[in-house]
Amino acid sequence: MSTDECTSWREHVIKCLRERNSKECDNFKEIILQNNRLIGQCAQLKSDNLKLSVENEQLRNSVSTGGAGPNVAIVTLEKKLLEELTELHKRKGENSQMIVDLNVKVEQQKKLIAEKEQSLFEQQTANNRLRAEVQMLHSNLEELKKLNTTMLDEHTALHLAFSASEEKLRSVQDENRCLLDRLMRYKSKDADKLNEENESILRKRLPSIFRKRSDKLKRDIEDAVREPGSSNNFSSPVPRSSTSPVPFGSCAVSDNECEEASINGAMDALGMGDDDYISGRFSAGEAETARPSIDTLKAAGYLGQPNPTKIIMKFEAHENESHAVRWSPVERMVATGGADRKVKLWDVGKASTEPRAVLSGSSAGINSVDFDSTGTYILGTSNDYGARVWTVMDNRLRHTLTGHSGKVMAAKYVQEPIKVVTGSHDRTLKIWDLRSIACIETKFAGSSCNDLVTTDSLGSTIISGHYDKKIRFWDIRTEKQADDVIMPAKITSLDLSKDCNYLICSVRDDTIKLLDLRKNLVISTFTNEHFKVSCDFARATFNSNASKIACGSADGAIYIWNINGFLETTLKGHSTAVNAVSWSPNSNSLASVGKSKRCIIYSNS
Repeated sequence: MSTDECTSWREHVIKCLRERNSKECDNFKEIILQNNRLIGQCAQLKSDNLKLSVENEQLRNSVSTGGAGPNVAIVTLEKKLLEELTELHKRKGENSQMIVDLNVKVEQQKKLIAEKEQSLFEQQTANNRLRAEVQMLHSNLEELKKLNTTMLDEHTALHLAFSASEEKLRSVQDENRCLLDRLMRYKSKDADKLNEENESILRKRLPSIFRKRSDKLKRDIEDAVREPGSSNNFSSPVPRSSTSPVPFGSCAVSDNECEEASINGAMDALGMGDDDYISGRFSAGEAETARPSIDTLKAAGYLGQPNPTKIIMKFEAHENESHAVRWSPVERMVATGGADRKVKLWDVGKASTEPRAVLSGSSAGINSVDFDSTGTYILGTSNDYGARVWTVMDNRLRHTLTGHSGKVMAAKYVQEPIKVVTGSHDRTLKIWDLRSIACIETKFAGSSCNDLVTTDSLGSTIISGHYDKKIRFWDIRTEKQADDVIMPAKITSLDLSKDCNYLICSVRDDTIKLLDLRKNLVISTFTNEHFKVSCDFARATFNSNASKIACGSADGAIYIWNINGFLETTLKGHSTAVNAVSWSPNSNSLASVGKSKRCIIYSNS
């Protein structure tokens, strides 16, 4: 055994002895002190008794020898001895009382020791129980660690599978976009071929048709041709120029002038301009009769797609006011949102008046709905200061985006399906990363945002319309803001053409503005004496090829203008103000919702 171990062992023994002494002696320390005092007093008494015995023996010896002097000493000694005996008895009584008191204290200490021992036993029992619990918790912890390791492995495997699925989804989406682009190109080619066929047919038939027009106007036209300068003024009262658009809106151009402008545009498309009349392609008598009627040109397709004319579906979409409507980009399906806090999907292809799905999760009314480009996800905004993303296939709530301090009015995908931008009444725009479900950027606009759009699939530019009458442009790549465009009143909605060159903006002064984004200028205004913007979030929209514009009115009608400013038709069906409309991207159908519960689908077939 080494010296250090020996020293440690001795110290341990000494420590244990000290602990034993402190436990066993401290409670009896006072008793021991009193006992030691009694022993000392007894020793003193024995010493005094011995002295007295010696003195007594001396007195006896002196008595036995005789003498008066010793008698007096004897008496004195007896008195002294009596006093000392009295004192000793007194001390004996005090010591007896002290012994009684000490015995009482000993009993009390014994009781205290018994209580301490009982408490110690209980503490030891509790300690043993706690040790057992700790041991059990340690075993549970080990099991949880093993389970956590297993779950981490599963999570890693699932994450890898998710990444592979996400990559596959992106590739499928890219392929889908390519297929859609190819489909649009094929449709464009088919439309061009159809237009060429119609043009060839009209070129063959129009002269014979126009010759049969009334001779009543022939004389007036001949007189007009003979007048000086008539060759320069024979064209339509509305100027036709490739660079200068026709004045827009019924308040700026009469219906007759709009009709004349439409006819002139069709004549240009046929290659039948004013110079043809003057150069002799048609005679002076044929000049007016060669001009087609508006109905003829509409039937021939030269005034764009035919307008929806009849109601094909009418159903109660929500329990109270309906706020938003949007067509799916890939299906004949419509999504609606209302004040009943629900987003509902409706299968228009099956003409079903029962919802295909009801998407819940919002705690306040829905303000807007929008699909991603593949129709896989649907994005909704709400008055509960949040936005939500659902999947269309399983109708599940995937993401909840909260962080605004005011109601969220609009949301669009940015760099889909990765990011989303939202606009709110708290005067901010927020960009969200759907992978981390977190706000990655906040843009401070300084005014409540009523609507927003993004310029392309990458979402490099965000355009927002605000309560302070301004349209703001945000470049998220450079974080720079372009010059604002100021409208005459607060802005209720925005919509962008597919080529991202033109923007329509509905304004609270009961007009719709058309902007050329290449110049950042308002180039046209659409209005009508009966048209009134219904509310602060009324939505106007382009059709699929941006040749028509539709917007609901406070009188329950839907007004449709062509891009040249001609009010082509007014659709009836709603009894209250119309809040939002949406053109189908794959057909000429139009969906609308309003302050009533009703959703109405219009079509021309």
